Amino acid sequence: MFPPRLTSDMLRLSVEMGMMMAEAQMVIVMRMMGMAGVWNVTKGENKRMVSEKTTALIASGFAAQKAIAAGADPTGAALAAMRPLRSKTRANARRLSGRGPKSPV
Repeated sequence: MFPPRLTSDMLRLSVEMGMMMAEAQMVIVMRMMGMAGVWNVTKGENKRMVSEKTTALIASGFAAQKAIAAGADPTGAALAAMRPLRSKTRANARRLSGRGPKSPV
C-alpha cells in the first residue's frame, strides 16, 4: 500500500494531467478552427503555437530538476514538471475561448 501523502499526490498528478490534456485538445481545436477561418485568432497564432512549446518544455525541465535537487519523490518531480505546461495550456484555453467564433458575414 502507498503512504497517504503519495496516494494524494498521485491523484493530484492524474487530475492535473487530465486537465492539461483536455485544455490542450480545446486549444488544438480552436487553433485549427482559426486556420479554417471559423475562429477569431490573431495573425501570429501559428508562430505562437510553435514557439511557446520550446519555452514551456524548458521551464518544465528546469522545474523537474529543481524539485529532484530539493529531494522530491518521482510524483513530486512530475507535479513540478507539470506546472509550467499546465499553466500554458490553461492560459491558451482561456485566451482562445474568449475570442470566440467569427461572425458570419
